[in-house]
Formats: sequence, structure tokens, C-alpha cells
Amino acid sequence: MEFMLGLRARGVTDTAVLEAMEHTPRSAFLQGIFKPRAYEDVPLPIGAGQTISQPTVVGMMTQALELTRRCKVLEIGTGSGYQAAILSLLARRVYTTERHRSLAMQAQKVLADLDRSNVTVIPADGTHGLPAQAPFDRILVTAAAEDPPTPLLGQLRTGGIMVLPVGQSDAVQTLLKVVKTEAGLEYTDLGDVRFVPLLEGLGD
Repeated sequence: MEFMLGLRARGVTDTAVLEAMEHTPRSAFLQGIFKPRAYEDVPLPIGAGQTISQPTVVGMMTQALELTRRCKVLEIGTGSGYQAAILSLLARRVYTTERHRSLAMQAQKVLADLDRSNVTVIPADGTHGLPAQAPFDRILVTAAAEDPPTPLLGQLRTGGIMVLPVGQSDAVQTLLKVVKTEAGLEYTDLGDVRFVPLLEGLGD
């Protein structure tokens, strides 16, 4: 499939990640005129001023998490639910928060239709994380903050990994991998990306 070959060519080489993406139809998470473009490597609108990320970025972020089937994952920014659906095939449990209630409800429906029963979608302000379910083995943030949010770092288990875009919302951001060790935080720059900003509060 050309879609999968494109992912490999752009550095997504983890077999488990590629298989999870192959078994997650991106078209299920798009509507209207954008549905036929599901397998283009571009971000596409999903409503509420948000987008579904381009597949290569989804693949890179997922790969950087180094997931195992024992992992409990927190995703900040459900959006369409596409990223959460991929995580569901690689982790034990996925909690995903979305500040736009309309998007959360739509994502929940699609995930249920795909029988991704280990995903819990929660309409919530993601900047606070999900203290009731902490600590998490992995945290993925799909909106850009100026710095890794302190509440999220506090909810990451020692030995855990967080992947997130960092930088000003009107400029190219840096995708960071943060590993929480006994000695502190280790940062790896994974390249330039562009995401919507991480905002506080709830939307529509």
C-alpha cells in the first residue's frame, strides 16, 4: 500500500506501529469532502478549528513513545480519535482528553464502532492532565505548549516517556521526547512540526 510505503520512507520503521496504522482506517475519522483524502500525508480539518494530524507525524510520535502492551497512556487532545485508536492497539489502556465536547462525542462514537474498548474519551481541560488516573507510563500531547506542562510531567511515572510539540503557536514548533529518570528529565529533539496551541478551559 502506497500509504504505508510513504510512512516507511519518512522514518516510521517500527513494525508494531506500522501494523497498528495499517489496521486503523483514517477515513473513519474524517467526514464529507475530506474523507476521500484520508490517505494523503497531510493534516485535514475535522471541525472546531482542529485538524487530524498527517499520518507521518502520527507515526513518528507513536514510535517515539516506545509503547509496550503493559503501558497506561494519557493523550491530551483527542481530536478525531485517530491517534487514540492507533495507541489502543499498542498499549494496555488509553485515556484521552478533549476540550471540545463535540469532538469528544464524535471520537467516542468512531472508537466504539471500531471496537477500541480500551480507550476512554474524557471531555476535559487537558492542561491539568488526569490526576485521578495518574501516574501514566506514557503521555502524548497533540497540541503545542511553550514548555512541557508541569502538571503533566508530575503525572508521568519515573521511567516514563512524554512526547509533545513545544514552541510558539504561530511558528514552527519542536517535537520533543521527554524521558523521566531518577536523575531528572532527558530531552530529545525529534524535528520540526506544526500543531494547534494547547489551550486551557473547555470549548464547545
